[in-house]
Amino acid sequence: MTELEGVAWPPEPIRTERLVLRESEARDRPVFIELLASPEVNTYLGGPRPREELEREMPGTPERWPGSFVVDLDGAMIGQILLRRATEHRRPAAAGKADLGYLFLPRAWGFGYAAEACAAALAWFDGVLPGEPVVLTTQTANVGSMRLAAKLGFTELERFRAWEAEQWLGQRSPVTPSE
Repeated sequence: MTELEGVAWPPEPIRTERLVLRESEARDRPVFIELLASPEVNTYLGGPRPREELEREMPGTPERWPGSFVVDLDGAMIGQILLRRATEHRRPAAAGKADLGYLFLPRAWGFGYAAEACAAALAWFDGVLPGEPVVLTTQTANVGSMRLAAKLGFTELERFRAWEAEQWLGQRSPVTPSE
């Protein structure tokens, strides 16, 4: 995966009804560690990473690159949205396209924050790279992620087996710029 080339970064914070999408700050480091070390968050992502390893390796201000948004609720990080170029994807249909990913703390699940934040990030993406499709991959067993993909307008391109589980690859058609 690589950054979104040619995109001015960081953008002004993106505000939704309840959330702010912004660039990461040093104060977000403990939450990034919590996200990556959480067994619940990483159930469908290959499992958690050891907390000690994350503490040792994570920079003071993590994930500062184009397409990486901190999802902020009332001044505190609750998740992350990722938009990256899928340069080395397992599936040819995804290669070279923007790939949407997201991680949210379990205490933020079930309130619609992921849908709200992803929709805002996709709207931003449509504004900076109009006409480009976006792909999303998730395990079919991840029912919440499958529902979110449908809600965001992703449609199935294919299913495949990887990491000992059935995977789903969907694509969101590019939004055509208004003339």
